[in-house]
Amino acid sequence: MIHQLNTAKMNRNRSTIIIAVLLFIFFFNPSNAQTISCIRINQLGYPVNGIKVAVWGSDEPITDSIFTIINATDNSIVFRGKTGKDFGEYGPFTHTSRLNFSALNKKGKYIIELNVTKSPVFTIDDAVYDGAADFCLRYMRQQRSGFNPFLKDSCHTHDGYTLYAPVPDSTYINVVGGWHDATDYLQYSTTSANATYHLLAAYRDFPGVFTDVKQSNGLDGSNHIPDVLDEAKWGLDWLLKMHPKDDWLFNQIGDDRDHRGFRLPGDEINLYGHAKERPVYFCNGQPQQRGKFLNNTTGVASTAGKFCSAFALGSILFSGIDKSYSENLLDNSKTAYALGLKKPGVAQTVSVVSPYIYAEDNWTDDMELAGAELHFAEKSNNKGLLSASFYYALQELVTPWLGKDTANHYEWYPFINIGHYELAKQITGIKKDSIILFYKEGIERVWQKAKQNAFFRGIPFIWCSNNLTVNFAIQCYWYRLLSGDDSYIQLEQACFDWLFGCNPWGTSFVYGLPAWGDTPADPHSSLAFLKKYPIDGGLVDGPVYTSIYNNLIGISLYDADEYAPYQSSLAVYHDDYGDYSTNEPTMDGTASLIYLLAARQADADKNKFFKYDNGGIIMGDTTKKEVALVFSADEFCEGIPTIVNALNKNKIKGSFFFTGRFYRNKNNLGYIRQLIKDGDYLGPHSDQHLLYNDWIKRDSLLVTKQQFNNDMKKKPCYNAPTGHTHPSTTIFYAAL
Repeated sequence: MIHQLNTAKMNRNRSTIIIAVLLFIFFFNPSNAQTISCIRINQLGYPVNGIKVAVWGSDEPITDSIFTIINATDNSIVFRGKTGKDFGEYGPFTHTSRLNFSALNKKGKYIIELNVTKSPVFTIDDAVYDGAADFCLRYMRQQRSGFNPFLKDSCHTHDGYTLYAPVPDSTYINVVGGWHDATDYLQYSTTSANATYHLLAAYRDFPGVFTDVKQSNGLDGSNHIPDVLDEAKWGLDWLLKMHPKDDWLFNQIGDDRDHRGFRLPGDEINLYGHAKERPVYFCNGQPQQRGKFLNNTTGVASTAGKFCSAFALGSILFSGIDKSYSENLLDNSKTAYALGLKKPGVAQTVSVVSPYIYAEDNWTDDMELAGAELHFAEKSNNKGLLSASFYYALQELVTPWLGKDTANHYEWYPFINIGHYELAKQITGIKKDSIILFYKEGIERVWQKAKQNAFFRGIPFIWCSNNLTVNFAIQCYWYRLLSGDDSYIQLEQACFDWLFGCNPWGTSFVYGLPAWGDTPADPHSSLAFLKKYPIDGGLVDGPVYTSIYNNLIGISLYDADEYAPYQSSLAVYHDDYGDYSTNEPTMDGTASLIYLLAARQADADKNKFFKYDNGGIIMGDTTKKEVALVFSADEFCEGIPTIVNALNKNKIKGSFFFTGRFYRNKNNLGYIRQLIKDGDYLGPHSDQHLLYNDWIKRDSLLVTKQQFNNDMKKKPCYNAPTGHTHPSTTIFYAAL
């Protein structure tokens, strides 16, 4: 994934580098220090009813306790809010504060002002994320090996010759296809399988987000299959080639001898002494070459588990499109899982001339996900796979990097435990509760660090910090779905905002997204460097610790650093061809981002069709023929038998909200038990059915705070389970 610069290019840019160094010295010389003050926003914008927070940073303390939001169209003031506390120093800033304007829920274009500092123009609208996930698919298509639809040409059509396989080295095997990992043209099974899984999951979870404007080969034209599935199938087809036999599995194509200057993918040269063929490394479960050393491979399961889960999910999604293909994927999922069982442990990547590898050091999370997905794909009542999956879950409760300050490159991969989410959806009871708590523990570890700074930043600045950020935001989202707990929603949003401009550098880390924003212009990409081709939708690696950057091999900047005032002793980011550590786009990071963007668009889409009044939903999606049947009761229940019969006759469920007075009435317990048995939803209303508001004056209360609290906390008649105090809940459990 790294790309060392050759000497010729470095010499040609010596003068540029000198200028950059002088600028760096100027900005960091105390005698030349310039005051900086800025307001960082999410350049994509904010949904109408979403969380909306900007971050103010400056060398000077806050002198105004109120920030103002101005309509960018007519310059009218539309919102005033209190500045948050001064979080103090972070990165280049001496003073920082969070500016929360979530209460502004009117569509429009706006500017924030504080201490004479103005933000860029931003948008509030439920359409701000529309098409973003599809946009990032452009980068995935551009990374294709074999036929490349962006270049309309083919590359790497001679892959490859085997190494470490149970055949003589240099035996030819056809593994043409897949995606290039990053700027280099290496291809890794682990990142490709993970990317494939994320694309499949994005379609499974948010099918309405994606369009169909491309053919399966990536060229223009509809083929009646959503483009995200076309792209996922490109990954699946290559993974099938890398698992050609039941007991064969390959881990990568090429190695770091590829890192010999910028070139287009079709300009294949004899890098490996085999003409245009590249080495294909077999998963034998044993340490393999790593420069002068061996890597720390201990098994096969880390790769096999990823293959299994991608194949299993693919078999589900393609079952109605191509039955034969679906069955083939399921068969390969089973054989990949068997390989993981046979050879537990990690399969690390190979480098020949440099010390950099994907040093993955965990594998039980991969087997956990594999078991959960395979169980669901087989549609079997056999609980053996789920039991095995839960066993693996207990081997790594929390992804180890969460809450830590550093980690090795791709040491814990994928960057979150996807298996926890997929397993929790298929189990119940204490096991499910435990899995959810594992997610919460990881989030809490990050939160303990994040809450100390205004950006709510708790992600370590290691290589691919943006990948970690995307995946952590997904874990927060999954935890919220599983638990119903939104305690960390501000942290989740802060991670998303960081990616699109709410960071010290004020830039989006996604090429071309948004089109009007500050986004990478000079990414570490052969396509961009040699031909000025856009790499639309590519997520770059992101900021790294300054200490890491200062110790990297063969790195230098081509141009003056436009972000020099915002570099710090904490972390750096450079929008420069020469910085392979912060500005190189990655295929797997982009695939994860596609999932996150699809989730965001799907959530915003729901709000497009809902009607709100005083912050509450009063009408659902009018584009769907759906109604919610809601019943409430206080003193009387004579209509319940009729309601129950009607619901059961039509095989539908209702929602019932009863007062504490209703629940306490022993004459009603039979009805309550019946509703629970039928699977209807029962919840609390109040205790005495107090009238809280005047029907005309909606902002006028008819009860005091004390009356409200007394009603909610009224002691129940029956003993409630520990932690349950409301009368409604108490009687609910009594009925159980």
